[in-house]
Amino acid sequence: MSLTLYLLRHGQTESSRMNAYCGAIDSELTADGIEMANAFAAAYSSTHWKAVFSSPMRRTIATAKPLCTAIGVQPELRDGLKEINYGQWEGKTPEIISREYHDDYIRWSADPAWYAPTGGELAVTIASRAMQVIEEIKHLYNDGNVLVVAHKATIRIILCSLLGIDVGRFRYRWGCPVGSLSIVQFTDHGPMLQALADRTHLDDRLRNLPGS
Repeated sequence: MSLTLYLLRHGQTESSRMNAYCGAIDSELTADGIEMANAFAAAYSSTHWKAVFSSPMRRTIATAKPLCTAIGVQPELRDGLKEINYGQWEGKTPEIISREYHDDYIRWSADPAWYAPTGGELAVTIASRAMQVIEEIKHLYNDGNVLVVAHKATIRIILCSLLGIDVGRFRYRWGCPVGSLSIVQFTDHGPMLQALADRTHLDDRLRNLPGS
């Protein structure tokens, strides 16, 4: 038996509905986001979980809560799982940012590993802190299922780091919509991607909501 890591993005927030950058803003789930969290718990409460790790933001804690309540565990909160800090771009849409911070936005779009949002974090910084949490999980659990509840950029950066893909390409190699689940199994040959951005636990209405 081997360790299997389940990477769950939090449910819908008002920022994700509007497609606005939200990293350090401690936003709440919308009513639909709460439904997403409940749907995940309903689909996965029968899975045998070794542990649940979560970003300490309200939207991730609220996403983890229904499952944690169902299985009777407390989430392990880790700052390393927080979303990228978007600095002066927080709460703004890409269209506004492209207009108000045009040169910074162009540089960041070309290589977010080494160019940060204005006043924000580099992707390599997120990779460093998030992978420390993944290494902690691997040290604690040799096998079984561990859930990690985190954020769009953070999950994509973790996947890049695990699968040997340039972190600077994290925005352009796979999607990570709200409420989606990606699964990585650690085999004798290294990390093996088992599922990517799966949302079959959500009904058609939740899967087709606007936003990212």
